[in-house]
Amino acid sequence: MPKSDFEPEIVYEGIPASPGIAFSLIHVMARGFSAPEVYEISASEIASEQQRFEEAIDVTKKQLTELRNRLEVLAGNDEQAIFEAHIMLLEDRAVVDRVTDAISSRQQNAEFAFYAVMQNFLEAMRRIPDPYLRERTADIEDVSQRVLRNFKLGEDIRQLVPDGRHILVAYDLSPSDTASMNRRHVMGFATEQGSVNSHTAILARALGIPAVVGLDGAVIDIKTLAPAILDGYTGKLILYPSAETQEHYRELSERKEKVRSALDAMREVATKTIDGRELTVSANIELVDELSLVKSCGAKGIGLYRTEFLLLNGEEMPGESEQADVYSRIAETMAPHPVIIRTLDAGGDKLPVEPLTDPEPNPFLGWRGIRVSLARPDMFRDQLRAILRASGKGKVSVMFPLISGLSEVRKGREMLKRCMDELHEEGVPFDPKLPMGIMIEVPSAAVCADLLAPEVDFFSIGTNDLIQYTVAADRVNPHVAELYRPTHPAVIRLIKRTIEAANDNGIWTGVCGEIAGDVRLTPLLIGLGVEELSVGPLQVPRVGQAIRSLNHVECEEMANLALTKGNSQVILDLSLDLAKANYADLLD
Repeated sequence: MPKSDFEPEIVYEGIPASPGIAFSLIHVMARGFSAPEVYEISASEIASEQQRFEEAIDVTKKQLTELRNRLEVLAGNDEQAIFEAHIMLLEDRAVVDRVTDAISSRQQNAEFAFYAVMQNFLEAMRRIPDPYLRERTADIEDVSQRVLRNFKLGEDIRQLVPDGRHILVAYDLSPSDTASMNRRHVMGFATEQGSVNSHTAILARALGIPAVVGLDGAVIDIKTLAPAILDGYTGKLILYPSAETQEHYRELSERKEKVRSALDAMREVATKTIDGRELTVSANIELVDELSLVKSCGAKGIGLYRTEFLLLNGEEMPGESEQADVYSRIAETMAPHPVIIRTLDAGGDKLPVEPLTDPEPNPFLGWRGIRVSLARPDMFRDQLRAILRASGKGKVSVMFPLISGLSEVRKGREMLKRCMDELHEEGVPFDPKLPMGIMIEVPSAAVCADLLAPEVDFFSIGTNDLIQYTVAADRVNPHVAELYRPTHPAVIRLIKRTIEAANDNGIWTGVCGEIAGDVRLTPLLIGLGVEELSVGPLQVPRVGQAIRSLNHVECEEMANLALTKGNSQVILDLSLDLAKANYADLLD
């Protein structure tokens, strides 16, 4: 990646969201509409590209004039005024001159220069407090798309880079955007919005994509095709990196690769503490495509399959047979290891199961998790029957999300029993002793865990939601991000209470939230009595080695001391000190 002779090194500071280092060219993806092809042009091509822009504008104005005249006949003056406004935008000399200048200064093709200018304009408008002006962005997007369609492209279209690889810069990315990324092309991404605890960041970590969030102004300021290094460890995006910077990051990458290789060599070794306490390290997955990665990382099963990602293929959940095929494939691939399939967990900051006529005022406290399934019994029945059918092909468990009390558990079990009876009548094979567990992610569930434990076969603590609900801090809101503290005294007390209730009733407890993969906190979780940790596939080797490096008795003593402390940082430091003493090389 050569350094530009004309551009000084520029460092953007954000929040590290997914570890790793990426070297590539930048591709900026702004909101509203897709970016056109982008390629460099020579100085001799500037005039012809400016001419192409003018021709595209002229064609668009003629189209809009025809539409305006046709609508005037059909609908009168009010509606045709929309197209009049679009034509005025295309005649605005400020817009035209900025695009013409951008073609010259960027030395990039005309359609991309137009796209970049319009997206900067749109981003500026989106940040204006006036709601009327913000709503006008839809009109600008519409006319901009029309102009892009009217460019006369030559036969020789030069690609972003020969192999398509790039570092993606965007205002924000949804979980579906992240899950559907072409991982051969996207080397890493940086966004203006988001937090380290968002589902987008969680997915990036699971997929092994370096990511940085919280880069203010990135979409407007950063130029596509700029050479860059993305540092997912410290949260930096470095444009036009110097030779010294490039060498530093190459050496860092090599060191990280050596650590990773050493961990891979240990993946088949049992995850026991030095004094013999064995923990299960499982994998969280979203997509069937991740199964090969799970098999190669040494995970002893799947501790969380997020079925809401089946919604990526359409606006509603697939039918029973299609779901059964997916679940069966996972069960067969992972056999003899167990697979925990979580029923649909839609809503909140996750994929929606169906469009709502009115936006929820507070979706995190709204229609999500088990509430959606119980409100849609036909859909719930299809999913439970599909899970049961898969249980005939491997070691499968079912888990209900966002349980807040006893009635939801019993309603879920009743529906499961009904589905078992139906399949038995139909002669369809399934596991009649299918284990049923619940997510402990709502404080009310943790507080009454002693009442819930006799009703289920296991607990899985979803710390992502448990933390945000306990401390009343939206985990994807950067304004309150510093309040989202995994080691808050209330959080670790709720975890301990949950584990004790499980132990008293002879069931096991796992953790499938993000803190399960944070090796700074592995000593604390072991000390609190967790029996299973379910993490992103790429985190499995690291967590396994952390467990093998610790002494359970020491962890328990530290956790008991932590439970007496009233400060989050003090508790974190207690766990971190034990981690540093035993596996400093695993800490990023």
